[in-house]
Amino acid sequence: MEKPLIFNIQKYSIHDGEGIRTTVFFKGCPISCRWCHNPESQRFQNELLCHLERCTGCGACVNTCPQKAVTLDGEHKAQVDYAKCTACGVCVDDCLQNARELVGKEYELKELVKKLERDILFYERSHGGVTLSGGEVLAQDIDYVEELTRRLCDKGIAVDIDTCGHVPYERLKRVLPYTDTYLYDLKLMDPEKHREYIGVDNHLILENLKKLSADGAKINIRLPLIDGVNASDEHIDQIIRFLKENDIRVWQVNLLKYHNTGSSKYKKLGRDYDGACMAVPDDAWLNQVVETFKQNGFPNIHIGG
Repeated sequence: MEKPLIFNIQKYSIHDGEGIRTTVFFKGCPISCRWCHNPESQRFQNELLCHLERCTGCGACVNTCPQKAVTLDGEHKAQVDYAKCTACGVCVDDCLQNARELVGKEYELKELVKKLERDILFYERSHGGVTLSGGEVLAQDIDYVEELTRRLCDKGIAVDIDTCGHVPYERLKRVLPYTDTYLYDLKLMDPEKHREYIGVDNHLILENLKKLSADGAKINIRLPLIDGVNASDEHIDQIIRFLKENDIRVWQVNLLKYHNTGSSKYKKLGRDYDGACMAVPDDAWLNQVVETFKQNGFPNIHIGG
């Protein structure tokens, strides 16, 4: 059983399912959303994240890097050549200012379960639980993920799976007996626009949603809405038509407003943020979308997680 990388365990989360939850963010994703606010979640390997605002230019990382991937610029800030960097972590250990961070940590299954069950009292009192997110949790070692969900279920902890749906259906089905709710993203209905903004078309995602519904899963549809990309009446009509024509069993719909709070992370990872054309949708339009869903037989709809 392969141990996946986890880049964050967020306690007291109230936006990733019902009640108070602990959300586990797995590292690695089969898609690449241009607006992704967790770019450190996309790759399946460790990465070096640099906080240049903390750097004092002491040069320790320059001297210690085995790959000679670090140099000081004209402002005495440590710059990384990410083409050379292997994310070995040596410079992280030698940085006295905590300006460097290695993203991704392996957890033994027993260790992770023990960590998650510490807050079981909060889960029980709030009807919460654990949410497995990412990246994409179902793109990880499925034996590990299935056993994790089974152990949590055996302890009476409700498990939600936050998924993009772009995985073989067998993976969605293997965790179905131990999953309370699937938080299922629908980003774009047009396959070509989906490929343009997400990196893949949406055929597998839509087919998996139909199968999951037919198998009786509890499904929350989550709609990331970005002005300039998919915040349009046409897109909403396409979603509603698909859900109704395929008789998708929808428990709840969540409208997720675009935000760029993660855009600064791209530079810290040595990447460019491709979100200049994106903006937050208008609140009045979002309220109109709520009414449109209700008029079409989807009463349980919310703005936000």
